[in-house]
Amino acid sequence: MDQPTIILLLEKYARGAASPEEAAQVSAWLQQVTPAEFNAVLQQCDVPEEFKAFLPISPEFAYRLESRLDALDEGPAPIRRRSVVYLKRVAAAAAVLVLLAAGALYWLRKPAPQPVAQAVPKAAVPQVHAPGGNRAMLTLADGSTIVLDSAQNGVLAQQGSTRIIKLKNGQLAYTPPAASNGSEAVFNTITTPAGGQYQLTLPDGSKVWLNAASSLRFPNHFTGNERSVELHGEGYFEIAHNKTLPFRVKVNEAVVEVLGTHFNVNAYSDETEVRTTLLEGAVKMSKGAASLLLAPGQQARLQRNGNMNLVKEADMEQAMAWKNGYFQFNKADLPALMRQIARWYGLEVVYEGPVKDYEFVGKIARNVYLADVLKALEGSGVHYRMEGNRLIIMS
Repeated sequence: MDQPTIILLLEKYARGAASPEEAAQVSAWLQQVTPAEFNAVLQQCDVPEEFKAFLPISPEFAYRLESRLDALDEGPAPIRRRSVVYLKRVAAAAAVLVLLAAGALYWLRKPAPQPVAQAVPKAAVPQVHAPGGNRAMLTLADGSTIVLDSAQNGVLAQQGSTRIIKLKNGQLAYTPPAASNGSEAVFNTITTPAGGQYQLTLPDGSKVWLNAASSLRFPNHFTGNERSVELHGEGYFEIAHNKTLPFRVKVNEAVVEVLGTHFNVNAYSDETEVRTTLLEGAVKMSKGAASLLLAPGQQARLQRNGNMNLVKEADMEQAMAWKNGYFQFNKADLPALMRQIARWYGLEVVYEGPVKDYEFVGKIARNVYLADVLKALEGSGVHYRMEGNRLIIMS
């Protein structure tokens, strides 16, 4: 089937105007297309942009799509099992077919396929777990705190000649004195909770985006012969260039050193390794005598045992997914997926029995309710129940 034809069919299918014969053609195409090919075609389709971005949809639209999937599932046996399962596996979920879940999440299983889990009663999936947002706490050097998401725009505090300002766009900024006045730097800490993220501009003009459950300790103005901050969790940095003052990010026992560049550091304590991913410029990641110099598109991985490895062709889209508004998984196992979900929705995840050997590939928008995410997982065969703020994964 040529590309113009499939684009036309997908557009009709999205509107609910496809005939049974055309729907069968769509199903047949989805059985053989790769996720990359699907996404390439999708970008050329005349469907709302929010579908392409994996954003939530209206309940009415979701109901219509789900009804059409149910109709496919009642079709002839040779088509029913392959087409419906494949529709839930392939990234077609994203924009046209399974937006009714949480976005383009499809799955690969190592064991043989098993029946889809029974539907969980609506009462067991509370709607109170809203997606995270711009939430953070600023702790000043004197121990006082400012809740940034509820603070008014304008000057929040003054430390010597440095003003701390909340901008109209909600971001935090520091305005240091135009020239060094010899005052001693004091250190502040910005902390995001589970379900929070925040952006700030450091005193040197560098920009930082913090992911959920993260913190950054930094001075109110940089002094001496370096610019140094300390990160826990995950942060994306766009560093203001200054060849005379290297910028250093301390993560656990490692140091990431730059002059002016764009990079991401994932250093959560519950992950198995610290990952530094470089987008622009050059960085050096070091621990003790070991070090790696990165070029754009590369990633350094520091394991718990101290070994450091270089990934020459890193998955840049996956590394930057959180900042771009979604989760992205590339053959992630269930615990790795659930760690990200738990941070964003403020959950405690508990496993009953052995953890099943799943692999997940795809995307989920970060601005959907937890119930939608769980619906996508349920469609992939993950059994669970909710007890307050505890998500219990059942074997």
